[in-house]
Amino acid sequence: MGLLSFPDLVCYVVFIAFLFTRFWMVSILYAIWWYLDRHRPRQGGRQSAFIRHWTIWKYSKDYFPITLVKTAELDPSRNYLAAFHPHGVLATGAFINLCTESTGISSVFPGIRSHLMMMYFCFWVPFYRDYIMSLGLVSSEKESVTHILSRKGGGNLLSIVVGGVKESLNARPGAYKLVLRNRKGFIRLALMHGAALVPIFSFGENDIYDQVENSPGSWLRWFQDRLHKSIRGSIPLFYGRGVFQYSFGLMPYRRPITTVVGKPIEVQKTPHPSQEEVDRLHQRYVKELENLFEAHKLKYNVPRDQHLEFC
Repeated sequence: MGLLSFPDLVCYVVFIAFLFTRFWMVSILYAIWWYLDRHRPRQGGRQSAFIRHWTIWKYSKDYFPITLVKTAELDPSRNYLAAFHPHGVLATGAFINLCTESTGISSVFPGIRSHLMMMYFCFWVPFYRDYIMSLGLVSSEKESVTHILSRKGGGNLLSIVVGGVKESLNARPGAYKLVLRNRKGFIRLALMHGAALVPIFSFGENDIYDQVENSPGSWLRWFQDRLHKSIRGSIPLFYGRGVFQYSFGLMPYRRPITTVVGKPIEVQKTPHPSQEEVDRLHQRYVKELENLFEAHKLKYNVPRDQHLEFC
């Protein structure tokens, strides 16, 4: 997760605009707070149960609707590293399920505190940084992972949308192409901290938006790939429905999203894992993710002959 959005730009504009009004002191005081609090996004953030329970999240969940499905218990005395697939255009299922209480994650997994990783540069946005931290979002840096997975007493679920922005470029209805083949950093982190790996697959995540044709080899994909290499971000050109009509707009389609949380994969703590150990666990993880997908796909309207594709 990590594209800068319109709200981010608004926050920058407001912060700068205040400097040229009688409210200039607001920006000055906030800048001081921002500096003193600069390490917080990589130190577990600052969750707010009040904001995570806002009624707007329930309306958002009901719009599609979005459902959270548990297939196994998570022991609240342990810490977990979850990998979320697929990214989709805006990682909607990841946000609603893991950053709000609209689908009842704290009730589904009692004693578990959920965090979701987001690109570090999103925490450079004034005001917005405090808002996203209140929802359980933390910086996608190794220091952030270490801080959460090393907490005594357990009860932490740290989730990573593994495919990232690159995977979002493949998101369109009926697509099941995951960027995972060479994504092994999360595997190494799980080994280093001895955190059980939790596969999560969100059925319907790719179905809520269409994208402008950007198949490999097209000029648009060439531009998007170059942008990704330059700034580690890109711009999916997506569209959906309108507010009062269904033909075109930026509203997502009302199609169900069902996020299935798989059984934890036990991981032996290995402070300095070898590449062979990383590769072995990665292969096991991919197999467990495939099993999770195959076991549930027919329930959620995925054709029997459809299988996951990895790149």
